[in-house]
Amino acid sequence: MEDDPVNIPITGELDLHTFRPGEVGPLLDDYLAACLEKGIYTVRIIHGKGTGKLRKKVHAVLSRHRLVESFSQAPEDAGGWGATRAWLKSSG
Repeated sequence: MEDDPVNIPITGELDLHTFRPGEVGPLLDDYLAACLEKGIYTVRIIHGKGTGKLRKKVHAVLSRHRLVESFSQAPEDAGGWGATRAWLKSSG
């Protein structure tokens, strides 16, 4: 069903290709909290290059998220402008 929860492995890498921008806020909130619970403090968020709408939404969420220390575009070998790397606060 469309409303069934999606099981996402907590690995420090989140691929958002199958999600809509409106789903990103709650998804990132849950995923970042789960990463901290597992001791993962660096997260790569893959949003793709496309139109940039998903990237802008990801950056908007990260810029005001209580668990995020900082974030930036991923280096070229990790997705370049199609991915964002976020560093989480160690004390949540």
